[in-house]
Amino acid sequence: MKSVQRPLAEPKADDAKAPRHSRVSGMDRALQILDHLYQTGEPAGSYAIAKAVGAPLSTIYVIIDELVERDLLSRRGDGLVWLGPRLYHYGLVYARSLDFLGEASHVMHELGRQIGETVQICGRDGDHMVVLAMADGPGHFRVMSEVGTRVPLNWTASGRLLIGHLPDAERVAIFSRSAKASPTEKAKTDAAALSELAGEAFEKRLSIQISETDFLVSCVASPICDESGACVATISIVLPEHKVVANPELYGKAVRDASESIERKLGWRER
Repeated sequence: MKSVQRPLAEPKADDAKAPRHSRVSGMDRALQILDHLYQTGEPAGSYAIAKAVGAPLSTIYVIIDELVERDLLSRRGDGLVWLGPRLYHYGLVYARSLDFLGEASHVMHELGRQIGETVQICGRDGDHMVVLAMADGPGHFRVMSEVGTRVPLNWTASGRLLIGHLPDAERVAIFSRSAKASPTEKAKTDAAALSELAGEAFEKRLSIQISETDFLVSCVASPICDESGACVATISIVLPEHKVVANPELYGKAVRDASESIERKLGWRER
């Protein structure tokens, strides 16, 4: 949206109390639209977005049109809107600027070649785990999650590790408000039990999840900790359940070695 330059004028007594309009409001609405699409992970129509963010439909129409015009949103043939290509290009530049993700991605691909399975780098987004990067395994086994996938923290081995460094009370509070039943109904939802599992997994630097999110799919994860000892991300191997059951030591050692390698490359092992 274009702003109009106005001549400077003496401030009025009531100006300090006047609410900020147009530009800030428009920016906030635009972010609400983008956040809604990001959080739901699927295209939506103007009416659904307006209802979700609590904004007038006419306002959402105008802002969506402007975002589409600037390639920040894209409009499909059925009228629904989705995140636009300009955001993707921004994301690529941002990702290149992160030393962490660059170093982690190198180790991720090395581990994938070594172990012959899909490997992911995951981070925390509030009460969710999000896939930050992924290297597909060479075989026919494919996982449902892709880069950008967000799932509740209690569903995954990585999700538990991501808050494993926090105090027990804080972990319990997070799981109390965020834990949800998984599609397989195997993921634990009891906050106290989850907190204990998270703490133990973090101490061992190893978390294993078997068929909690998807049937016959397992995950072996290890935390990537910064110089303060906080888990900032995880590296994990996603593979068929029977392989983990047959040889948990092999995958556990491989993923722990990988996480330590990332920490060394970033100078975080000296803490």
